[in-house]
Amino acid sequence: MKSDRNHRVYSTYKKNPAVSDKPSFKLRHSQASVQLSSGSPFRIQRSPRRNICIQEDLPRLLRTTMAARQRGENYKGFVLLSIFLGTWWEAWAGQILYSVTEETDEGSFVGHIAKDLGLEPQELAERGVRIVSRGRTQLFSLNPRSGSLVTAGRIDREELCAQSARCLVSFNILVEDEMKLYPIEVEILDVNDNAPRFLKEEINIKIMENTVPGMRFLLNEAGDPDVGTNSLQKYQLSPNRHFSLVVQNGDDGNKYPELVLEQVLDREEEMTHHLVLTAYDGGDPPLSGILNIQVTVVDVNDHTPVFSLPQYQVAVPENVPVGTRLLTVNAVDPDEGVNGEVTYSFRKITPKLLQIFHLNSLTGELSTLESLDYEESSFYEIEVQAQDGPGSLTKAKVLITILDVNDNAPEVTLMSISNSIPEDTPPGTVIALFYLQDRDSGKNGEVTCTLQENLPFKLEISIDNYYRLVTAENLDREKLSLYNITLKAIDGGTPPLSTETHISIHVADTNDNPPTFCHSSYSIYIPENNPRGASIFSVTAQDPDSDKNAQVTYSLDEDATQETSVSSYISINSDTGVLYALQSFDYEQFRNLQLRVTAHDSGDPPLSSKVSLNLFVLDQNDNVPEILYPTLPTDWSTGVELAPRSAEPGYLVTKVVAVDKDSGQNAWLSYRLLKASDPGLFSVGLHTGEVRIARALLDRDTLRQSLVVAVQDHGQPPLSATVTFTVAVADSIPDVLSEFGSNGTLMDPSDSDLTLYLVVAVATVSCVFLVFVIVLLLLRLQRWHKSRLLQGTGGGLEDLPASHFVGMDGVRTFLQTYSHEISLTSDSRKSHIIFPQPNYVDTLISQESCEKNDSLLTSIDFHECQSEVPRNQAAVSSCGLWAPLLSKEESLELTISSRNRSALSRAALCDSSVQPLHRYFLRKRRVFFLDWIWN
Repeated sequence: MKSDRNHRVYSTYKKNPAVSDKPSFKLRHSQASVQLSSGSPFRIQRSPRRNICIQEDLPRLLRTTMAARQRGENYKGFVLLSIFLGTWWEAWAGQILYSVTEETDEGSFVGHIAKDLGLEPQELAERGVRIVSRGRTQLFSLNPRSGSLVTAGRIDREELCAQSARCLVSFNILVEDEMKLYPIEVEILDVNDNAPRFLKEEINIKIMENTVPGMRFLLNEAGDPDVGTNSLQKYQLSPNRHFSLVVQNGDDGNKYPELVLEQVLDREEEMTHHLVLTAYDGGDPPLSGILNIQVTVVDVNDHTPVFSLPQYQVAVPENVPVGTRLLTVNAVDPDEGVNGEVTYSFRKITPKLLQIFHLNSLTGELSTLESLDYEESSFYEIEVQAQDGPGSLTKAKVLITILDVNDNAPEVTLMSISNSIPEDTPPGTVIALFYLQDRDSGKNGEVTCTLQENLPFKLEISIDNYYRLVTAENLDREKLSLYNITLKAIDGGTPPLSTETHISIHVADTNDNPPTFCHSSYSIYIPENNPRGASIFSVTAQDPDSDKNAQVTYSLDEDATQETSVSSYISINSDTGVLYALQSFDYEQFRNLQLRVTAHDSGDPPLSSKVSLNLFVLDQNDNVPEILYPTLPTDWSTGVELAPRSAEPGYLVTKVVAVDKDSGQNAWLSYRLLKASDPGLFSVGLHTGEVRIARALLDRDTLRQSLVVAVQDHGQPPLSATVTFTVAVADSIPDVLSEFGSNGTLMDPSDSDLTLYLVVAVATVSCVFLVFVIVLLLLRLQRWHKSRLLQGTGGGLEDLPASHFVGMDGVRTFLQTYSHEISLTSDSRKSHIIFPQPNYVDTLISQESCEKNDSLLTSIDFHECQSEVPRNQAAVSSCGLWAPLLSKEESLELTISSRNRSALSRAALCDSSVQPLHRYFLRKRRVFFLDWIWN
């Protein structure tokens, strides 16, 4: 069996004394799952929220199973258990069971409550999950971070359950948003935290010297509030030669030590014997308690005290006054003098009972020291002893039963309540959860709860004494918006006690009325070829709500089953509900359009209703008949039909087949012969389109007969189409070919297709060539125009020495090359030339002359040239060259050798007379670059 720390699942196996080898099982209700190890004889499914607990000792069950297998016995008991589990699985609805050891620190883990409830840890606070207990001090709490159940403080098992075999603490977990209660049981496991303890640390026993060996003397037993193996297990007497120890097991399961005389005592030899009795429990490590025994050897005492009854019983009501005598115990000793004087004392009693009861040591009267409370304890068991003067002892039991009195009125504890509920709350909704409690028992603790009549609420029993206030009918705020509910709890005592609790419930308004249409569906008829944007219909929905909840808007719903989108055909005004046609409808494309209009109100949440609209498109005669046969050849010539000259009147030559995309009367077709080479030779069926020979063929009838047949529909106005074909009157195909070949009317369809392809190819090639020639001429013209512009500005280099230039394809260049970035824009008023820092050998000007003006970036404004005085013709020409190029934004980088670039940059920056030359060089380089692109 698998088990988490402190989260245990138990199995119960209790062996039947009558049938030693057949196990019987006791199952405890629960709502979670048990996980058994592999090889287990059980298979138990898991419920989504709770753990099934099969309680107590699984190891014993497994050992019994192993033994049964070794002995070869059958598995009938285990099969029956499996059947029982499967049969009653659905009926289990008990507690979630956890376990935790006592004396753990505050905040110790008990179980994964969030996991067992099917919740996430953060949901505990969101959903109002909390612990509700029944008047007991809160022992556990919820950890909202981990979602676990933890201890709220120190837990003492002995204080809670005394020496009960099992200590179960029951409480409930309330999920407030669902108004649901989940019962929880936590078993407090015992730890060995109490050592065996004697009521007195030292006792004195008087034994006559003439007592014969074997005589037994009853000793005080030790008490250990622990249970199980942690409880008292054995006694041990200190070694001596006169006494031994015998332990008797009583019917109540307690161990009673007895001192046995082994040798005759001699008062003159030893008057007092000192013994030590040690009591041990079974804990790990074991704890112990000691009792010092002083044995005094006295003269002869012939008799021991004897109680009048071995067991005294009394029943008293819980409301007896303090100091009331409950009963009197009496013991008689026939000895005389001191040997006959009897005193009474408690023999076995807890410290708590010593504060409640008092025993008179001389008279034996048992009375109360405090008020009795049935709700705390309804039964007490006390042992008393009587001792004479020499020390002879006898014991008796006193059983006190407390009778319940109806002294507690019912208590109504509201666990959760919704003070405001919406009017659309369905019947059966939990409004409040409360707990009824009466600490009395029997009829005094039987509580009934009632409501006043004529209210749309009722009470339902949840679990234990928890009640739920639920709605019994639909609420309507318009009728009543506030309910004052009185819960009256009455017990069954005499006289009965009652408690009243008042609850006020407000009914909140909700948007509970959807918009409604006058009809469930509408039919719309619209003729095809309607104008676009025309209003075709209007829908209206009414909402009985008011204000915001009554504001209705309309929308079209898309139907996923339709291939086309409704919104591409129809639109709707969201405020008025008027439908508009977005396009002209064609009856031949679709005849029926189904759409749905949804009316939404503006409530929160909004409510809506739908209405179906069937749009029918009415046909108009807008399609001419389409002739399917005979079809026209691809060369636009007429088709040829063959008729033998031997054909008799009525011979079917061919049949004209036509269709009309319209419907109804607009698609009814009629055929007639519109034109013929010989009108009397052929006839056409009015409704069939069959072309037949009307008379016998004569020798004078020509071989080639041309017919024109008209097909007309019956629409208003009627539309028609014609087809022309040729009927060849001949007995054989060679005759037809010779006739048509001589006339040049019969062509090979493949030849006509080839001719068409050739014509298209020639035309395409001609067009491409013509476009190419035009583009080439335009490029050459542009090149010529730019060269003329450059020749007009070529005077800027006349004054330069020839040694600084070298010829290259008709363009003069510097010996050095430059790299410049020229940015020309049509949007900006300035254009820039960037001269990077050169690394050069100066051939034009010394480096020292430019140290003051050495710059990494120089900007030249070409537009500023227009405002300068035209002292330098080259400068003016440079502006004129760049002006036509400013119409387009471009960036161009011209790359020449680094030496020329350096020299020209230095010259341009240092000497203003070189700047026109520099600009001219840039223009020439641009033309050279463009020529290279064109060529």
